[in-house]
Amino acid sequence: MDGKYLEYIRQNRKKIGVSIVVLIFLIALGIAILPDKYLRHSTMQSNKTVYVAGDGSGDFNCDGSDDHIEINKALEYVAENPQYTTVHLKGPGTYVISDSIFIGSNTVLEGDSTAVIKLANHAGWPAMRPLIQQMNSLRNDNITVKGFEVNGNYAGNSEIKLGRGYYNIMYFNNCKNVKVSKMYMHDGMGDGLRVENGSGIQFYNNKIYKLGHDGLYAINCSKVEAWNNRITCRTNSALRASNSNRVKFHDNVIDSFNNWNAGGPGVQVEKSKGIVNDIEVYNNTINDTYGPGIWLIGYGEPYSKKETQNVHIHHNVLYNTGTNPSIDWVGGIVTSGFYDTLIENNVFDGVYHAAVTHMYPPVSTGVDSGIDLSPQGKGYTTIVRNNIIVNTRERSKDPSGTGYGIINYLPETHTFILENNCLYNNFGGNYKNANSTSDIYVDPLFVNQQNHNYHLKSTSPCIGAGYLSPYSSIELGSSDKHVNIGRYS
Repeated sequence: MDGKYLEYIRQNRKKIGVSIVVLIFLIALGIAILPDKYLRHSTMQSNKTVYVAGDGSGDFNCDGSDDHIEINKALEYVAENPQYTTVHLKGPGTYVISDSIFIGSNTVLEGDSTAVIKLANHAGWPAMRPLIQQMNSLRNDNITVKGFEVNGNYAGNSEIKLGRGYYNIMYFNNCKNVKVSKMYMHDGMGDGLRVENGSGIQFYNNKIYKLGHDGLYAINCSKVEAWNNRITCRTNSALRASNSNRVKFHDNVIDSFNNWNAGGPGVQVEKSKGIVNDIEVYNNTINDTYGPGIWLIGYGEPYSKKETQNVHIHHNVLYNTGTNPSIDWVGGIVTSGFYDTLIENNVFDGVYHAAVTHMYPPVSTGVDSGIDLSPQGKGYTTIVRNNIIVNTRERSKDPSGTGYGIINYLPETHTFILENNCLYNNFGGNYKNANSTSDIYVDPLFVNQQNHNYHLKSTSPCIGAGYLSPYSSIELGSSDKHVNIGRYS
């Protein structure tokens, strides 16, 4: 070896040793010697979260204009680096977007409750381009969106007609395991969450106010659950399942914005193809809706009984539903085209038209204008048991002959089975094209009807007077099994 080179090593051995020690120390601290463009991500190493902010404190920082660019960079970073899972929008602050936000698989998009995504004024997007969508057009799975606010900015885009597919807040297609929770979505022109051909959809603890279509719209989906949402409708439904199965809508509070263009049904379940035989709607409070409180509609090509059988609607409170002055298919529950639907242990108070009705809208009216909504089969049966139906009133449009507890406009193809209901003080009477041998006709004695407390007083004739079946809620307060009529049994 060259003598000069050996002398060089001897003279620099100490410096080399110190450098190695320093490098080991830095690695031990988890601090990498990287170009400056990577240093902004140093806060992400320990908590697997990428932060977006509007005050300069984030890993990606927005300036209030075209903020989708920085948010999408953060989401791309998470998608490209699987050790990271979450993009967090810091608040307080408003992120103005003029193009869509794209989220990938296995990703959480979350934010502080004071973080707001807002659509830019006069955005000019084509129909069906949403504010938030999947990154891969074919499919993304395991998507979570939670915790922040979305302002659909109808005021700044009022040139757009509501309910025409413009500016849906979220839209996912062919995606599995989509969770949306603790969101505040308002003043939009389309759906809150629209999912097509998906499964494992969870929609919960959200606040929805004045969107332009449905709060949740599930199309051709399986395993859909929506609960603990507070939804005020505008233009259409709060919760809607179309050709979807294994659906549970429960423990939601639903009403309508009081305006001429207020919403349609509170809950809408429809079938024109596929199997829709595992649907449960329960423990909801639905009031002051423009259309029916709940609308169940089967139509299209003839189908077998098993395809639309055994929908279960129970333990709901519906009051003042069906206020729309321009349509006649209003009421508490409006249904047609379903077999063996079980409607039990609900309270209907002051609904317009009728508590439960067999009917469907004519072709020229309704949210599906131009479509024949008539069922093609026959033998459709609805079982109505253990419900309290009081103070039903006339509908606003063509009021003559309305205001009954139960109305069947389709007696040639549809039949009611009425068991152990309590009907009282209904304007038009108790039944139209229906009858019962076990219903009672007395004041149910609510604890505080004026304030919509529909628990029963201890002296109520509805206590222990319900029909007992394997599906009924069973009280075990005495040696005899018994159920109450009404919501609380």
